[in-house]
Amino acid sequence: MKPLTIQAALALAAIVMSAPSFAQPALAQDPIALIHANVIDVRTGAVTRDATVTLREGRIERIAREAPPPGIRTFDLKGKYLVPGLIDAHTHLDNLRAARRALESGVTTIRSASVGSFRDVAIRELSKKGVIAGPDVVAAGIFVTTELGQDDVLADPALADALTAPDTAEKLRRIVRVNLAHGVDVIKTRGTERAGSPGTDPRQQSFTEQELRAVVEEAAKKGIPVECHAHGEEGARGAVLAGVRSIEHGTYMSDDTLRLMKERGTFLMPNYSTSIDLMQPGGDYDDPALQIRGQHMVPRRRSLIQRAHQMGIKIVTGTDTGYGPQSVTRIGQEIAAFASMGFTPLQAIQAATLTGAELLRIEKQTGAIEPGLEADLIAVDGNPLEDIIVVQDPLLVISNGRIGLNRLEFGKKTATSLSSEY
Repeated sequence: MKPLTIQAALALAAIVMSAPSFAQPALAQDPIALIHANVIDVRTGAVTRDATVTLREGRIERIAREAPPPGIRTFDLKGKYLVPGLIDAHTHLDNLRAARRALESGVTTIRSASVGSFRDVAIRELSKKGVIAGPDVVAAGIFVTTELGQDDVLADPALADALTAPDTAEKLRRIVRVNLAHGVDVIKTRGTERAGSPGTDPRQQSFTEQELRAVVEEAAKKGIPVECHAHGEEGARGAVLAGVRSIEHGTYMSDDTLRLMKERGTFLMPNYSTSIDLMQPGGDYDDPALQIRGQHMVPRRRSLIQRAHQMGIKIVTGTDTGYGPQSVTRIGQEIAAFASMGFTPLQAIQAATLTGAELLRIEKQTGAIEPGLEADLIAVDGNPLEDIIVVQDPLLVISNGRIGLNRLEFGKKTATSLSSEY
């Protein structure tokens, strides 16, 4: 486990102090048996029916058609289907209530797309220690851009040095180094301006290929990959040439750049559901100018996803939300959207499990329901290979062998809630 810096430790303390009823020991990882489960193999689409899945010490111990071990806590799934826990590869959640919302939607692993004050690093540590049930966090820390705000600099005064660096590439390198000092798992930078701000044009290039290469090279010194926000063609192509691991959004990319991504193995994280959110009132965005923008972005992003899928580019799911109280975007919606664009239901689920794990370099830890992998799984009330919509309504969520949500039974509740709020 990477040691926490002073700033990250302070962020962790602030999160804990602001959380309701937080004085609690690590959550239990008691052995669990899930019986009468239909288990989906997301590698092949095969279904093991009426299986018993045994979880022990946070991992999947075995999958078999036999009675559970004696004396073990048992949940009867009564024919419900088990799918690996979902991966949100692009989120800005930065507090424990948001983490709870993500977990209850079936997300057991997230990749941060940058937050303030290294709060994603702090939440990562709480999840690792079992203080919260999940999700696991791949942390990005501070956004690597030259437009640092007051909150960024206050998070670590060393970031003030980046403002006085002699050129843009050196400024970016310095911000990367500060992030690395905080023990981040990934670096987030940009190739273009934002879509979610009415005062910017998402096609406008932010940094050149050479500047982005400086970010990639600095991160590579510690073996850390780079995710790059890019909508426009010039910024996205420069990012791919610079060697980023993934393009976030990619709305206006050409087929030439998509072919370059395929050649170089660059992943695409398109955030389709976010563009729907732009177009509609409410949610994370509620601005007439953005609603107009969303109307022309949605068909372009849909075309992008279809073209990328046809080329065989690896596509993953992400929400681009902070899971705030007004958020209406979830990974289950992204999976269903992919299935409407030419993905088979299995391919759409793989984007949120196997492929997402590969992007995050954790495919040997999670992404499938197999002995030895982390016990990250959800139960849904139907076969998602036949009715993909069921992934939007998980009834049981288990993260690292810890129960995050249990709505298997709909009989009369007792006075005690099924799940406590962080």
